[in-house]
Amino acid sequence: MAIQLILNANAEEHGYGVPVKIYTRDVDEESLNQLRKMAQLDFIHSHIAVMPDVHLGKGATVGSVIPTKSAIIPAAVGVDIGCGMNALRLSLKASQLPDNLSAIRNAIERKVPVGFEQHKQIKAKASTLSPLDKQLKVITDKHPALRRMLRQFDATWQKQLGTLGGGNHFIELCIDENDDVWVMLHSGSRGLGNVIGTYFIERAKKEAQSRFGHVPDKDLSYFAEGSANFDDYVQAVEWAQAYAFENRREMMRLILEAIRPLLPSFQMTKEAINCHHNYVSQEYHFGEHVFVTRKGAISAQQDEYGIIPGSMGAKYFIVKGRGNPDSFCSCSHGAGRRMSRSRAKLMFNQQDLIAQTQGVECRKDKAVVDEIPSAYKDIDEVMANQDDLVEVVHTLKQVLCIKG
Repeated sequence: MAIQLILNANAEEHGYGVPVKIYTRDVDEESLNQLRKMAQLDFIHSHIAVMPDVHLGKGATVGSVIPTKSAIIPAAVGVDIGCGMNALRLSLKASQLPDNLSAIRNAIERKVPVGFEQHKQIKAKASTLSPLDKQLKVITDKHPALRRMLRQFDATWQKQLGTLGGGNHFIELCIDENDDVWVMLHSGSRGLGNVIGTYFIERAKKEAQSRFGHVPDKDLSYFAEGSANFDDYVQAVEWAQAYAFENRREMMRLILEAIRPLLPSFQMTKEAINCHHNYVSQEYHFGEHVFVTRKGAISAQQDEYGIIPGSMGAKYFIVKGRGNPDSFCSCSHGAGRRMSRSRAKLMFNQQDLIAQTQGVECRKDKAVVDEIPSAYKDIDEVMANQDDLVEVVHTLKQVLCIKG
């Protein structure tokens, strides 16, 4: 399906920013205003691409793909740096799962701390921890204020590796159209990424925004390439992304360790995916080497595998990218929220949550009502709006969901 909505179609003629290509018409006015402000920045390359799960975000719109020349906007990357997903198909069929999945859920929850919890002892290997430790020291040596902010994690960041966190992060067992069993999880760089993101966002706001002129919103404050903070921010973001990647990999190892005694003997297949959806990468698009910030979007290069979840009780998709240049080879990172967490809690109650998650082994208490499926967009509509961005390889439905 073609692009659904284009803002600033005659941008150069009218002088109000680059075009914004949106792969849906289901977008609220607040998000449109946020996108219009972003489009005014002089260092945006070609246009901004917006995925069909678009919704209002802090700093920048969730679901946006922002190509920039010689500058990066820390608030567009956000504070959940490196947040993403990991999926692994097992050599198990749905019929081999027990009728009651509560024992499997309990085993995973004993193995993988959720919410604000952490491991009592370090679980990750020294070969994983040592490079991360050295790289973090290089960053904090140059930023004593950041070191002080991270001091709360001195004795804990290694114990947090392999933990889920809270919010919309989850661990799930899913079944695909062939009745194959998948393990899927969603998490990020935990509290460290949050502190790193917050620190550099505030530094960007204090830095003189002179090289590329006025910014229409303080949340769009940037670091220009060559400035004192630019390289340090890139290095810090890369560290947080690496930490998030290793966090998901460690969690997957612990999950498999937890469920193996409770299930028939199984093997891991070659279909394993570990991808970010809040991050920055250096890429080549429309004749330029640029920094691409994906805020709630995943890379969908030609034949690249990705994961697009719906919500609890909805379908999930394993996809293969089509390498569409207009989207900067990107696609949505999920269904996208239709309403804020606070509004969801006002609109729905625990009984609604129980009804909408029928058949899924998961938390059904009022503390997670904000994650009710009705708070999210229709995943089928989201997928229909991006069928020229990705090809669906597998369609999954979860049978077990663990949230922090």
